[in-house]
Amino acid sequence: MRSSASGAVVRNRGLRAIPRGVWALGFVSLCMDLSSELIHSLLPLYMAISLGASTVVIGVVEGIAEALALVVRVISGVLSDVVRKRKALVVTGYSVAAVTKFIFPLAPTLGWAVTARFADRIGKGIRGAPRDALITDITEPNLRGASFGLRQALDTVGAVLGPLAALAAMAYFAGDFKASFWVAVIPAVICVVVLVFGVQEPEHVGGDSNAGDRLQLADAKRLPPAFWIIVAIAAVLTLARFSEAFLVLRAQNVGLEPSTAPWVMVVMSLVYAIASYPAGAAADRGQGARLLWSGFAALIVADLLLAWATSPAVALAGSALWGLHMGLTQGLLAALVSACAPADLRGTAFGVFNLACGVALLVASALAGWLWDAFGPRFAFYAGAAFTTVALIGLLTRGRDVGKLQSA
Repeated sequence: MRSSASGAVVRNRGLRAIPRGVWALGFVSLCMDLSSELIHSLLPLYMAISLGASTVVIGVVEGIAEALALVVRVISGVLSDVVRKRKALVVTGYSVAAVTKFIFPLAPTLGWAVTARFADRIGKGIRGAPRDALITDITEPNLRGASFGLRQALDTVGAVLGPLAALAAMAYFAGDFKASFWVAVIPAVICVVVLVFGVQEPEHVGGDSNAGDRLQLADAKRLPPAFWIIVAIAAVLTLARFSEAFLVLRAQNVGLEPSTAPWVMVVMSLVYAIASYPAGAAADRGQGARLLWSGFAALIVADLLLAWATSPAVALAGSALWGLHMGLTQGLLAALVSACAPADLRGTAFGVFNLACGVALLVASALAGWLWDAFGPRFAFYAGAAFTTVALIGLLTRGRDVGKLQSA
C-alpha cells in the first residue's frame, strides 16, 4: 500500500468501493443478528428465572454453545475449500439457525432451550468460516479491512436492534418470554431469502479451481508462521473475554429489571457497530498494532467498571467499553487472517482460527460462571481484567510483529 500505486489504493477506499456481495452479506448478518440477539438478550434471564438454571449452568451452556459454533467452523471451513462452493454452506448455516428460532418459543423445558441454543450456534459455525472466506474471495486486498469492518458493523447494527426488539416485545407482551421469542422468527426468515437471491459467488475461488480436490491434512503446514501468531493473539484475547450473557446478568445484579436488562446489550452493540468500520479502514492504513493494544486496554477498563459497578449506569459504561474493544479488534483479526492465508486454504484458516477462539471461550465462560457463583460477580470480571493485562503486556512486547503481518 506504500508503493507507487498507493494513489489508486487511496482512491479505491471508501464505502462505494466495497463490493455489492459484501453489502448483501452484511445485511444478511444484520437480520440474523437481530433475530439471535433478541433471543440471546433474554435467554440467560429466562433460563435463570423461568427454568431455574444456576449461573454455573448458564456459563457452561454459553461457553459450550459458542465453542460449538467455533469448532464447527473448522469443518465447514475445510469443506468450503474442498468443494469450492462457499455460498451453499453459508445458506445451510443460516437456514439451520433460522429453524431454531421456531424452537425457542415452543421449548417446554431447560433441556429443549439448551438444545435450541446449541443448534443455533452450530448453524453459526457452519456459515462462519465460508462466509469470511467468501468475503475475502470477492474483495480486493486493499479493501479487506474496510470490508470486514463494514460486515461487522452491519452485523452489530443487528445486535443493537435485537435487544431493542426484545425490550419492545417484553413491554408489549407484558414480560412474556415465549411470546417475545416469536418476534425473532421474522428477521431470521428474511435473512435466508436475501442470502439466496442477493449474493453471487465468484466462479473461481482461490486461483486454482482444482486445488480443493487435492486438499489434505498435511496442507495445514502451508499456513505461514504469521497466521499462527494471529491465532495465538486471538485465543488469548478470547480467553480474557467471556460470553456477553454475563453482561446481562450483571445488569440485573446491580438493579435493572429483567425486562430492561437487555439495555446493556444495546449499549455494547451500538458502540461495537460505530467503531467497527472506522477500525477496519484504519487497519487498511497499517494501524493494526495500535488498534489491538487500544482494544485490550478498553477491555481491561470495561472489566474493572463491571467489577466495581453498584448501579446500572456504571454497568452500562462498562458494557460500552466492552463494545469498543470488540469494534477495535474483531474486524482487524479477520482481515489479518485473510491476508496471511493461502488463497486455496482461506476457509481452513478461518476454521482453525475460530477453533482456537472456541476452546478459549469455553474455558473463559465456564471459569467466569464458577467464579461468579463461588466468590461473586466481581471476581469473574477481575479475572477477565487480569487475563487481558497479561495479554496486553505480551502484545506490547511484540507490537511490531502485527505491523509486519499487515505488510506481508
